Amino acid sequence: MKIFDEIESEVQSYARAFPRIFNKAQGEFLYDEDGNQYLDFLAGAGTLNYGHNNPIFKEKLLDYIHSDGITHGLDLHTKAKGEFMEAFNEKILKPRDLNYVMQFTGPTGTNAVEAALKLARNITGRENVISFTNGFHGVSMGSLAATGNSHHRGAAGVSLSGVSRMPYDGYLGEDIDTTVYLDKVLCDSSSGIDKPAAVIVETVQGEGGINAADFGWLKKLDEVCKKHEVLLIVDDIQAGCGRTGTYFSFEQAGIKPDIVTLSKSLGGYGLPFAVVLFKPELDQWKPGEHNGTFRGNNFAFVTAKAAIDHYWSDNRFSNEIMSKGRYVSERLEDIVEKYGNGNFTTRGRGMFQGINCVNGELAGKITKKAFQNGLIIETSGADDHVVKLLCPLIIDIDNLAKGIDILEDAIRDVCAGESSIPVQKKYFPPVDLAS
Repeated sequence: MKIFDEIESEVQSYARAFPRIFNKAQGEFLYDEDGNQYLDFLAGAGTLNYGHNNPIFKEKLLDYIHSDGITHGLDLHTKAKGEFMEAFNEKILKPRDLNYVMQFTGPTGTNAVEAALKLARNITGRENVISFTNGFHGVSMGSLAATGNSHHRGAAGVSLSGVSRMPYDGYLGEDIDTTVYLDKVLCDSSSGIDKPAAVIVETVQGEGGINAADFGWLKKLDEVCKKHEVLLIVDDIQAGCGRTGTYFSFEQAGIKPDIVTLSKSLGGYGLPFAVVLFKPELDQWKPGEHNGTFRGNNFAFVTAKAAIDHYWSDNRFSNEIMSKGRYVSERLEDIVEKYGNGNFTTRGRGMFQGINCVNGELAGKITKKAFQNGLIIETSGADDHVVKLLCPLIIDIDNLAKGIDILEDAIRDVCAGESSIPVQKKYFPPVDLAS
């Protein structure tokens, strides 16, 4: 359609990488106007953990619409909202011994981060916030100040302040515990780092290159925050809702953050929805002190509840994700061993993994080749050097294998050349999702 070239802003990005007109989607598949089918390993940048047009959610949503359910309700009490909150409390929070209150913000992840930072600053009376190298928290001004990426920061047009940057786990090498450095600068009144209101962290840095923090590092970070009476904010917008295997990405670290931000797959159906969770004693907002016209999407309440009821009432779905994650790890490690020439590495955990190709140009060629062969997959990292697997969690195991096959073929062709002799593929037995 010419209309895209005529009046759509140059700011578009995904449309450049995948230049097709898409008009249908189901599960792990996207279809273009010409009827071509693509395996979707982008999944709305982590918004479609449960796939496109999940039939369970769609039925609930259509029933709600046909019954003239509330669409827009500001922060009014609605039946849909109440039922979602009950499901979230009973099936997500209580089984994990998490005692949080829930704030409904504007519908995007950056809205939740802005609210979390604002709340932390109001509670503590401090301005400074600690964030980490390669962190990404959004592109509105407060969130952008906490984001490391120079491409996004450079578009701000103003100086970004109120945040001090610290090295993330592994940033200075595997043998250096960067929480020790954080503790040191917070202990030293001459470090030049003002005592912060909060530390904000992603347990797996999605846009930053699939950097996964060690569970031990996260525990130590939590201890440093407690020692210095600093609030710990976990940004679980992309890593949460099951992406790493557990509902919250921090569960296996055994920590209970003071504040948690959620969005992306929270709504289940791809509907915009974001919340901030925080400990009850931190609920010091005055009525209306932080608001927004679209805080609380009632359609998303319906599908979010359906997601919790169907997938998170027991441990089966979590176990399936972890099983698929182990399969992904095996496949990626094999690919790196065969084609990486000692330079490629794998990274991430669960179904939030990637291959570090070192070179952004090389990674871009790989994803372009994969797209030509029916796989939609993106890159991430400071130099777009990491090929990032972000397929729906509900993906059929055969289609997961097929997608990785396409990726492997793309890597082989790009790295070894089209005329190279194919390397014999290793056999990977079918995954037993019940194990």
